[in-house]
Amino acid sequence: MWQPVLMISGYILGILGLMMLIPAGMDFVADSGLWSPFVSASITTIFVGFSLFLANHQKIDHISYKQGYLITITSWFLSIVFSGLPFILYNSVPSVTDAFFEATSGITGTGATIMTDVESLPPSVLLWRSMLNAVGGLGIVIFAVALLPFLGIGGMQMFQRENSDSNDKFMPKFSYIAKRIIAVYLILIALATGALFVCGMGWFDAVNHAMSAIGTGGFSTKNESVKFYDSALIDFVIMLFMLAGSLPMTFYILLFRRGNPNKYNQVFVFLKFVLISGCMLSAYLFWQSEYSIADAFRYGFFSIIATITTTGLSVVDYTQWGVWITAVILLFSLCGGCTGSTCGSIKIFRWQTVYAFLHRYLLSATEPHRVIPLKIGNINASEKITTSVFVYLFAFMLSLISLSVLISLCGVDFATSISAVTACITNVGVGAINVIGPSGNYAFFSDNIKLILCFAMFLGRLEVITVFVVLSRSFWRN
Repeated sequence: MWQPVLMISGYILGILGLMMLIPAGMDFVADSGLWSPFVSASITTIFVGFSLFLANHQKIDHISYKQGYLITITSWFLSIVFSGLPFILYNSVPSVTDAFFEATSGITGTGATIMTDVESLPPSVLLWRSMLNAVGGLGIVIFAVALLPFLGIGGMQMFQRENSDSNDKFMPKFSYIAKRIIAVYLILIALATGALFVCGMGWFDAVNHAMSAIGTGGFSTKNESVKFYDSALIDFVIMLFMLAGSLPMTFYILLFRRGNPNKYNQVFVFLKFVLISGCMLSAYLFWQSEYSIADAFRYGFFSIIATITTTGLSVVDYTQWGVWITAVILLFSLCGGCTGSTCGSIKIFRWQTVYAFLHRYLLSATEPHRVIPLKIGNINASEKITTSVFVYLFAFMLSLISLSVLISLCGVDFATSISAVTACITNVGVGAINVIGPSGNYAFFSDNIKLILCFAMFLGRLEVITVFVVLSRSFWRN
């Protein structure tokens, strides 16, 4: 059972190790050829990765459900562990726990950080943090589109007909889909980089923020995040590309093929939700604050988009707007982007399912003998889809509450606990209170709390149920 799992995980580690040579090249140029800690990290990661690959190499014609779950958990966990090596070797973090936290936050696209002064970090470390955002975003898209529908828990089976066949054809489909997604992903990053450079960013900052926006990760090269640039044009471009990262990558492929975009009803529902939410918050800011109408819409829409897309970049500290606003933003963080995107949190498709189920239930209350299909857009949802959505929501909320209580038991007040766990499990990264808000960070938490929050990030990124299944006793029987 473990051979395909270790082989695929080893292959992913090998690729991760090769990617470490990119920031190593920056060090080589900047330090006139001196040895870079990234080279040591790269050699270690490549050695372990390709050792696992070669030791377990075999032709994969069939992936079982158990192996699918194990591939997901093992590859993500090992990637997090080894992606933290550069932080340790560079002495950019005070402890191994902090390195693990930063790596988990980066590769899960959460954007929470323990770095108190990111501008003091070497350019290579800053680039690596942004690369983790990009790698994690790409990884979750590929798993969401190719693997999670195979396991029956991702929701993408509603939109991807290719993934509905039997599992003996999994690997050819995985390769077919992955190549196209990678191409779309890299094109979006290139477009974002070019647009930010034209708007006034330097190439280095443009590349980093492009990876952060498309990967909806949230890491920035500046202590003040996007606020540092104080540019309405840069804010608009980043908003646009955060939205681009929150749409299904397969949606772009469909548009390129001139397919039927109505297949992705969730895209239009999501964009409508962002528009309405942004207008409401902006109008409230204009009415209740001293912002001009232009600034109210600029800050309101940016904060809403950064939260709903679970990116977490910021142009203003919204915790200064009052308790009511921060509470609303906390609630908005529970709604993520589209299924098959780089976003975390509870995808819009799941909320569509809940709404459709509630609508059908209310109709059947007065017409109990009427047969009412469960329609989500133009698609009839099966009872299996409905069940998986409600199970997911229950597991998500149970995890959020349980982990919040657990952190409270460690001596943290409950407001901070629930804000931190919500920010981590939704992969937004930025909390709804000042200490972990847009102007704060997670450095003050104890090591135990940081590990709990790492688990929350991991749990949220892998759709909760994936982790629950592997941790269940029944999974390990037979």
